[in-house]
Amino acid sequence: MSKFVVIVFPSEARAYEGTRALKALHAEGSLTLYGAAVIAKDAAGKVSIKESADVGPLGTAVGALVGGLVGVIAGPVGVVAGATGGTVLGSLFDIVNYGVGEDFVSKVSQELAPGKTAVVAEIDETWTTPLETRMEALGGTVLRTWRADFEDEQIAKEVAAEEAEFEQLRAEYAQANAEAKAKLKAKLDQAKADLKQADQRLQARIDALDKERNAKIDALEKQIADAQADAKEKIRQRITALRADYEARSAKLKQAWALTKEALAA
Repeated sequence: MSKFVVIVFPSEARAYEGTRALKALHAEGSLTLYGAAVIAKDAAGKVSIKESADVGPLGTAVGALVGGLVGVIAGPVGVVAGATGGTVLGSLFDIVNYGVGEDFVSKVSQELAPGKTAVVAEIDETWTTPLETRMEALGGTVLRTWRADFEDEQIAKEVAAEEAEFEQLRAEYAQANAEAKAKLKAKLDQAKADLKQADQRLQARIDALDKERNAKIDALEKQIADAQADAKEKIRQRITALRADYEARSAKLKQAWALTKEALAA
């Protein structure tokens, strides 16, 4: 499982030194860098994106985290606990889907004081020391949180609920008299339409997982070719763990997808 890291620096110049150091750690195999971005808080407390994550499967998670952080921490620390605006709530929802909790956001908000700049990245690391040592030398403070994907679980739950609703209405319709059928028909049609949309969401999520997995494996395999000899085995272990994680997640979604297809075909 990968991690999100937010590394807070005293200046923008130091932050860009930090991004170069991250790439150097990736090149030597001490960690794997999947995506990175740079955000800053000016003297007035306004948070802005200085460098966006790459567009594509490897940058999607970092992009969502950056968007969430900018939406949530663009003000006093209390905004995390007291958020009520639609934009802030949407930002919170986006980052919660990736397993990022309020405690982590609060820590980032506290560290990212006016005038400071942060590098936001997704990484895989075997040991924490290489990153800590390199960033501390640049005046950076490293904050970490594990990445988790609750979106998969949420989609599966929503689909299961819609499928159960459809099956219940279909069974009720089959046993109803003519008058009751006329009333149930609209509900049954809507439930079927909802289930078809759920089927499309599942397919889109499975495709997105496949693309992200393939992009990460490609990045890791390229890293092996350039990494130091003693780091190659660690990277191979990351590939093995990554394959197992993505296959397990995809299998659950595919199981839900198969049940949805079966219900729609009946």
